[in-house]
Order: sequence, then C-alpha cells, then structure tokens
Amino acid sequence: MLKKYFELQKKIFNYFGYKEDWRVIPLEDNTEDEWLLKKNEDGSGKVFYHEKLNNPEIASKGEFYSSVIYTQRFLSKWVYRAKDFTMICIDTQCDGNKFLAVFDNKKEIKEMSKELKEYNEKSEREMKEVMERTKHLRV
Repeated sequence: MLKKYFELQKKIFNYFGYKEDWRVIPLEDNTEDEWLLKKNEDGSGKVFYHEKLNNPEIASKGEFYSSVIYTQRFLSKWVYRAKDFTMICIDTQCDGNKFLAVFDNKKEIKEMSKELKEYNEKSEREMKEVMERTKHLRV
C-alpha cells in the first residue's frame, strides 16, 4: 500500500513538473473550489479560494480562504500550471501549515470581483494598521 502511495505521489509531481527539495510539503485537494491567483512580478502573491468565491455575498463578508504563495528559495518556482490543474505552494499563515494546493483550471477566476477586491483592500489596510500599532513589540 505504501509503495502505491509513493508511486501515485511521483505521478502527481511529474504531472506538474514539481521536484521535492529540502522539505516535504503535503498535497491539498482544492479541486472543488473556485480560485483566483494574484501574483506579483517576483512570484509572491496570494490565492483566494472557496466553493463559491464568485458569489458576491460570500466575497463581501470575507467568507473565503486566502493564502500567500509560499516562496522558499529551495524551490525553482511556486506555481505549477498544467493542462487541467494548477498546483500552488501556499502558506496558510496558521500554525506553520504549508501545502501544495491543487486547483481545477476550469474553476479559475481571472478577474477579482468588486466585492472581493473591496474586502481584500480593507483586510490589507487593517493588517498594516495592526503591524504599525504593534511594531514596538517586535525586536
């Protein structure tokens, strides 16, 4: 059974062109989710995901997931696009959890909705304010 598990994992990694290095990052199945990738020129960025991410009510209330792209130097890249699926190295920024999140390309959203954009901007402003207010606590 264990041998079959590693054979399947190798097939998945080969499909995406992923080469494991230094750290074992577990796979996460997000193929049921709608998703949106906001990637910066340096490869950093965020992925937003939820079963109904495009639903204005869910987006405006922030009832979706977002994770930063896990950009570690030991990997040659962090977003692996293939024909039917995309695998993104994500950092949930919760309890040290990092995953190789697999998304279905048919469920990719290319443009951020007004509601999602507004919620994201508000969230980023609030985070900056918290960081500014607490900078004296960091060494």
